[in-house]
Amino acid sequence: MTEYEFRVLTFPRDVSRSEVRQAITDQAEYGHWELARSRLYLGGARKVWLRRRIIRVRRTA
Repeated sequence: MTEYEFRVLTFPRDVSRSEVRQAITDQAEYGHWELARSRLYLGGARKVWLRRRIIRVRRTA
């Protein structure tokens, strides 16, 4: 079974779409996060859920 850790980013309404895209791209490139969900609220605020897989290392000896 695959386990994920999540990170939630919240952007106010005055942040442009290109700035949000750049922030998500940076997280994906440098932190190995992937986009899990994105939501645009009525007031213009944006909430983005990022996830990355948790890799468990098993002891071999």
